[in-house]
Amino acid sequence: MALEALLFDVDGTLADTERDGHRPAFNRAFEEFGLDWHWDAELYGKLLAVTGGKERIRYYVDHFLPDYVKPDDFDALVTQLHQAKTKHYTTMLAGGAIPVRPGVRRLLDEARAAGMRLAVVTTTTPQNVTELLKHSLAEDAESWFEVIAAGDIVPAKKPAADIYHWAMDEMRLSPEQCLAFEDSHNGLRASRGAGVKTVVTVNGYTAHEQFEDALAVLSDLGEPDAPFEVLQGNAAGKAYVDLALLRRWFNE
Repeated sequence: MALEALLFDVDGTLADTERDGHRPAFNRAFEEFGLDWHWDAELYGKLLAVTGGKERIRYYVDHFLPDYVKPDDFDALVTQLHQAKTKHYTTMLAGGAIPVRPGVRRLLDEARAAGMRLAVVTTTTPQNVTELLKHSLAEDAESWFEVIAAGDIVPAKKPAADIYHWAMDEMRLSPEQCLAFEDSHNGLRASRGAGVKTVVTVNGYTAHEQFEDALAVLSDLGEPDAPFEVLQGNAAGKAYVDLALLRRWFNE
């Protein structure tokens, strides 16, 4: 089958949001609620083993705060913390603090010009997605994507494959017609669990992870004047990812 759709993860893939976006936003939410919790860069790297912000808070309490006594309304507190975190994160986005990664805008422009179908497939909240697209790409960037599969739209988050199945069902596409972009081992497990071929662009938190089942593993998507680094796979002498290279990988 021919390649018809590109499916993009968000955090760490479209933009390097984790270390300098979500992490400080969580810390600001903790301060707002009078909590002495603080996630430094090293700790946050450990917490990224868990997907989903609310799930990450619960994991932190269960594994790093042995003396913390959960209040009766702990689930409500987690929800409120996550809502506050999203507020702080979107404020940072509105200030232009989180640009998209190298090659992202260029590849999206090429894909749209070629009539390629696009979707977002992520565990982050729909609001986070909307704000990132609006402030880091373009005012109308949300309309570039046929489907925004995000947040709690399915109960099981990555590394479960459910969110990919949901997105492809909405688009009436099979895995054999799609190619995904992820940045982490958990993301790759989700996309490959749904049968979708995947290109990985690592970041500082995921560069050490294993990606045996990826079509290619790269430092980023690259630009003509700023080539990517190929960590795994054959880039056929190219310096950046374009549709021709994606189709080559897809058809191998």
